Amino acid sequence: MESGAGKHWTEEEVKALLSVWSEKNIRKQLHGTLRNKGIFIYIAKRLQELGVCRDWKQCRAKYKNLKYEYRTVKYAHNSGDVTKTMKFFHDLDAILRYEPVTQLAAEENGRCSATETQLNTSPTTESAQ
Repeated sequence: MESGAGKHWTEEEVKALLSVWSEKNIRKQLHGTLRNKGIFIYIAKRLQELGVCRDWKQCRAKYKNLKYEYRTVKYAHNSGDVTKTMKFFHDLDAILRYEPVTQLAAEENGRCSATETQLNTSPTTESAQ
């Protein structure tokens, strides 16, 4: 199996990735996790069940590229440039629209916990702090 940028994703492969990515539990795990190799290994296995042979690194790279392209188009649209577009924009909009915006959160004692909120650390990391 080829890896890296050498093998382009077909439309069917991207659709399969989007269908797995759109699942609520996957979206939730991807949004709140910095070290997400395990999630992408799971996504690659799910894609294999759907007939798409991609390793976890390829899945992660495609995820990141799609997300970047989506945000670029979304920003352009918000700035008034509706000429910029991408193939799976509406699918990605449905998946990414409800991601919480990173912001400062006031703690009970009045301090702001910018780091925890921005990094969206897992409960195990927070309890260790």
